[in-house]
Amino acid sequence: MKTTAAVLVETGHPLELAEIELPELKAGQALVEIAYSGICHTQLLEAAGARGADPFLPHCMGHEGTGRVLEIGPGVARVKPGERVVLSWIKASGNNVAGSVYRWGDRSVNAGAVTTFQRHAVVSENRLTPLAGDFDLGEAVMLGCALPTGVGAVINTANARAGESLAVFGCGGVGLCAIMGGVAAGCAPVIAIDPNPLRRELALSAGASEALDPAACDVLAELRKRFGSGVDIAVEASGIPAVMRQSLESVRNQGGRAVVIGNAPHGKTIEIDPRLFNDGKSLLGCWGGDVQPDRDFPRFIRLLAAGRIGAGAILSKPYRLEQINEAMSDFAQGRIGRPLIACE
Repeated sequence: MKTTAAVLVETGHPLELAEIELPELKAGQALVEIAYSGICHTQLLEAAGARGADPFLPHCMGHEGTGRVLEIGPGVARVKPGERVVLSWIKASGNNVAGSVYRWGDRSVNAGAVTTFQRHAVVSENRLTPLAGDFDLGEAVMLGCALPTGVGAVINTANARAGESLAVFGCGGVGLCAIMGGVAAGCAPVIAIDPNPLRRELALSAGASEALDPAACDVLAELRKRFGSGVDIAVEASGIPAVMRQSLESVRNQGGRAVVIGNAPHGKTIEIDPRLFNDGKSLLGCWGGDVQPDRDFPRFIRLLAAGRIGAGAILSKPYRLEQINEAMSDFAQGRIGRPLIACE
């Protein structure tokens, strides 16, 4: 069986649409018909070659999506044929199977344990989570990466409590989800910081109390004027090293927590004044919002269903798979929120 995929052949160049041959399922794998895929900032870095040397070229891409299981390999118990699923790079329970190799004419095309920039994909069992009911497959795409990472950074990593102040630096898809996580956790106020006017507008739609333009004000001075030594929690979702440092500087003494989500380009570093740690500030990293899909995805689905968080305002209009390079360009230029790719 063949399918269409957007393949990264050479970094720094557009993805190429290819008709690739699906491999046979190995034990612990499932064949999924992809309905929708999202695009993460990580893929922009990967396609541009900004994550370092890529030894796997050419390869499939994408790590968040939704679809329907067509077939399962031996030993798969987490999902069954006909079931609607969320695809995520975050590991759940079940078999953990390394990536597959597709064929493109006489060439091999590599793929990780989950890929979504294609119409059909062979996926490791533990990257799939059943999606019960009739929940919209387009909106559910956010469950694959942006929503658990952003919401989880606030709820799990920062352990936010009701009434704590939150500043979110960078309002792309993950930052917007961090805002929604802060609202769901009862944080107040929730302050969004981004130089892009569209993203500031989306931040307000996501529930931010206000949105600051860092090009128009001294953000640190503004936060300290309002909160003394700083806010209770800061989430960095820009991927800019200077902003990572600024997020730590922005939290209060004796208990302020800064969580870094953003992916910086390969080779970038940050310098931090060690006295910030003597002031009792904490700098925290997180891996996918410290989410466990078996535990957290049902909770996130309930929050979505109840309207406590909502991905609809963040997602772009659907692009066709054939428009994926246009979608990536629009995303990189800040013309849209989170790109949504219709793969069917």
